[in-house]
Amino acid sequence: MKTSDFEYYLPPELIAQRPLDRRDASRLLVLHRSDGNIEHRDFSDIVSYLRPGDCLVINETKVIPARLRGHKAGTGGAVEILLVAPLDNGWEAMVKPGARLPVGTEVEFEPPLLRATIGDHLEAGRRRVEFSCDGDFRDALDRVGLLPLPPYVTEPLADQDRYQTVYAAREGSVAAPTAGLHFTPALLDRIEASGITVARIDLTVGPGTFQPVRVDEIEDHVMHSERFNVPSDAVAAINAARGAGGRIIAVGTTSARVLETMADNGLIRPGQGETDIFIFPGYKFKAVDALLTNFHLPKSTLLMLVCALAGRQLIIKVYEEAVHERYRFFSFGDAMLIL
Repeated sequence: MKTSDFEYYLPPELIAQRPLDRRDASRLLVLHRSDGNIEHRDFSDIVSYLRPGDCLVINETKVIPARLRGHKAGTGGAVEILLVAPLDNGWEAMVKPGARLPVGTEVEFEPPLLRATIGDHLEAGRRRVEFSCDGDFRDALDRVGLLPLPPYVTEPLADQDRYQTVYAAREGSVAAPTAGLHFTPALLDRIEASGITVARIDLTVGPGTFQPVRVDEIEDHVMHSERFNVPSDAVAAINAARGAGGRIIAVGTTSARVLETMADNGLIRPGQGETDIFIFPGYKFKAVDALLTNFHLPKSTLLMLVCALAGRQLIIKVYEEAVHERYRFFSFGDAMLIL
């Protein structure tokens, strides 16, 4: 299948640059796969599409201030470091300008709480980076680091918490699971009061989520690997809902990837590890019955996953409808519920 099959026209002004004042004030496009019917609703209406006995699966990962801007000690040259994952000794990171940062380069930051040493070359052009700091590293990172907003967001974010879900708990991600940004505590309370179970899992979102597919044939694309954890209490809730005839509704493509990784004969097993599962049309879903998601970039692996669930032609038609109706796209944009 061609990567070009997942192209669509998107006017640049529809790329949302900032979140709405209220999280649940975004729009909700509801797609019924059974007949292709489309409804245009408000996100707060989502409760009316959930049934008692359903299980909503959310990713409670939390974004860390992983973008660091400093300068080379001595010369003052600008350096940018994006943390990717912790290592036994240091961090795996993306650094700029990588070609001009030999092993041993010292980097300083303001305020002067943190220092870095650029280390060995790793896979995919990444580097090992070791840090030293005055006091606790995590405290220093909070003072020095910035939230790594997506590259298509060009305006500064006034409230950093708006790039976190209200249920974010497990630190480590460099991008938010954006389908969850629409929920408020009050809306989650309404959902649970309606007899819908909320199960919490964790997938640490890496920078690969923004990387385009650069091959002509999607089967040749190598998916990035991300760490996950599926605790026993979440498994019990998910499998109980499945056994009672409820639907498993993944909040976001990150939750969907974890569920499909840990599915076994329709049930979910507990565990933790890494997944590089690549879901594209032709894939048969084993665990996910419905998906809540945002509108994704053209030719992205996220769009391919959505097309695998609902069909490529139908999803491209839906995206064209969303453009016509002036929906807001990408991380701070509107949402789609696929039933």
